[in-house]
Amino acid sequence: MSNTSPDFAVGEKWDLLASGQDRKLDANQDAHRGALKDWAQAAGGAVTAFDFTTKGILQAAVQGELWRLKDSNGKPPGLIGLLPQNAVTFIDNHDTGSTQQLWPFPSDKVMQGYAYIMTHPGTPSIFYDHFFDWGLKAEITKLAAIRKTYGINLTSTVNILASDSDLYVAAINDNIIVKIGPKMDLGNLIPSNFQVATSGKDYAVWSRK
Repeated sequence: MSNTSPDFAVGEKWDLLASGQDRKLDANQDAHRGALKDWAQAAGGAVTAFDFTTKGILQAAVQGELWRLKDSNGKPPGLIGLLPQNAVTFIDNHDTGSTQQLWPFPSDKVMQGYAYIMTHPGTPSIFYDHFFDWGLKAEITKLAAIRKTYGINLTSTVNILASDSDLYVAAINDNIIVKIGPKMDLGNLIPSNFQVATSGKDYAVWSRK
């Protein structure tokens, strides 16, 4: 990398996440994301890493375990909670999804995944199949427009307001709130000076008026 000085480079370090004998993910994945962090920093320069920690936790979380989306320090539990400027978030790629299906995101919850990565720090990536073949282009485009309009970037702040089994709510910077999960009763989590910017099945995004 020092010889080429690219503006952007992304690498893949795909290790299994920690799990029990029942193959259910452990609640704590700090070692997994720590290894990603060390790898990206050792590579140096503009090198980023696909955030496999976030993918693994997120696709488990949307299946009734949204409490997983907050670590012991109240931050996002993936690489984006440690080194967001070096994290490339994704829902699926040509290996995990598509024709290989090695580790696919739950197909009926893909848009919850995009609502998360498109509103959170890091560099989100959009899977070709989802955008062009799954009929999700309009929904994903709305989320991308919100990210651009409201200045969500690599190191945007995340204030997690709720992380229960059926509800995750987070305030991003001071102008966006995102909700994923089936729970509809949000109590007083959404201030009156926020309005719905976009929504879909089990997700919504509000922007400051």
